[in-house]
Amino acid sequence: MGNLNGKRAAILVEDLYQELEVWYPLLRMREEGIIVNVLGTGKKNYKSKLGYDIIVDGEVLESEGPKYDAVIIPGGYAPDILRRYDRVNIFVKNAFDSGKIISSICHGLWVCASAGILKGKTATCFFAIKDDVINAGAKYVDQEVCVDGRLVTSRKPEDLPAFMKETLKLLNC
Repeated sequence: MGNLNGKRAAILVEDLYQELEVWYPLLRMREEGIIVNVLGTGKKNYKSKLGYDIIVDGEVLESEGPKYDAVIIPGGYAPDILRRYDRVNIFVKNAFDSGKIISSICHGLWVCASAGILKGKTATCFFAIKDDVINAGAKYVDQEVCVDGRLVTSRKPEDLPAFMKETLKLLNC
């Protein structure tokens, strides 16, 4: 892929995260030498939809979004919890406004909608939240992966290879 050593990425988690949508990007980015921080909302560990624990590296702090080259927002039910925290929405908005990569899959686009970064963008997501994405101002497309500028979106776990390929390609620029 290129030399991604020293790049930084944050993965946002909360309880009821989708396992593959957290662990696949986490491990794939570490393979490329990217420094990855898993960030939560205040607890030390979170349980996935199937009960798997993940221990976080820290807490989402609203001002720190721009210090990361990419922010990964996995799906599951976690995004519905994450978006209730103003500091999460501000973190994502600050990263987006600073030109950082925002990669969101499945229900993760709920956070993007609450952060106010979808207006005028083309995006894909899990079909059940497409109305939310449209109402947030995005043009919805039903495809494996969608790249609009520095926003990468995908629909479901089966799309993870394409999702990570495009995310890593942008990180390599």
